[in-house]
Formats: sequence, C-alpha cells, structure tokens
Amino acid sequence: MTIRPATAADLVDLQEIDGTIESLQYAHVEQAAGDDAAGAPGATWTLVWRPTREKLILPAAMDDDTSFSLRQILSGADDGIALTAEHDETPVGLLLAQADTRRGVMSILDLRVDYDYRRQGIATVMLFQLIEKAKDAELRAAYITTRTNNAPAARLLEKLGWELSGIDTKRHDNHDLVKESATLLWYYVIK
Repeated sequence: MTIRPATAADLVDLQEIDGTIESLQYAHVEQAAGDDAAGAPGATWTLVWRPTREKLILPAAMDDDTSFSLRQILSGADDGIALTAEHDETPVGLLLAQADTRRGVMSILDLRVDYDYRRQGIATVMLFQLIEKAKDAELRAAYITTRTNNAPAARLLEKLGWELSGIDTKRHDNHDLVKESATLLWYYVIK
C-alpha cells in the first residue's frame, strides 16, 4: 500500500472508489449550554451512539461538486491537496482538501476508502499526512463534515482526536433529523 499525491491520470479511478457507508449505529447529538475554558458562554456537543432501525447501507458516490473540485485540483487550475492510497497500482483511497488561508483552516472536501480496503488504517494515515501539510502551511486547524448516519467516519474522527464543534441543522431540511442524518462539524486543532 502506497500513499502518494494523486495525478490527473488517476481521475477516473478516484471517481470510482466505492464509498458505500455501512453502519448499525448513528450519532444522536446532545447539546448542553455552558461556559468554555475561558468562561465565555458556549455550547458543548456530545455524541450518543444509538442503533439504527435497520442496517444502513448507503451508496456514497462522489457528488458533482466534489468531482469538479477533484478535476480542478488535479489539473492545477485550483490549489489543493489530493492524496491517493494505491494498492497494486490502483487507487483505493482518496483525501481531497483545500487550504482556506483567510480562516487559517485546511478544509477536507472528501475522504473515502474503497469498501474492500477499509479498517486497514488507510484513512488514518491520509489524515495524519494532511495534518502535517496543514502544519507546514502554518494553518491553525483542519475541518471536515460528516453526517450523523456515517458512524464509521465519526468514530474514526473521535478516535483521532478531532473535536465535534457543532451541528448544521440548516444544510439539510429538518426532515433529515428524523432520518438520523444531520451534518456534524469537526475540527482538528493544530499545535
């Protein structure tokens, strides 16, 4: 297994990575009002893992916006980072990110590992490599969003020390909350 910068020659294979989400749990978000460490008013977010009504199998094909960003970054038209995990000369993982220097944040646009290659540490290594690139660029944090019904991604981020900073209830309609699929906002503070 090799992790390397993606190239334009990888484009078709990267778009075909099977990003299917499979889970028996979802993250129920509980918010509590309180003060932060400096005494300023704020909120804390806690994830409570609950079983899904039935096993979740959700195809996660690359959407048009992500596909466009990937093409732009690989062609050099936009700045960004595209890392691929390669097995036997075939891409099996992708991490796509762009620096938002105005905010001092590395925004992860997509992270996916082919279904057959999961639980081998590929996403973990790609995230660590991205954090190093963000440090080199002197950014203050990395940022990613997940959905509450993508328990494998949320659990990985929790395990790696990413902080849940909130929930976006406006990105999708309120019916999504009932369907257990609201958007979670995650940050990794770079020191």
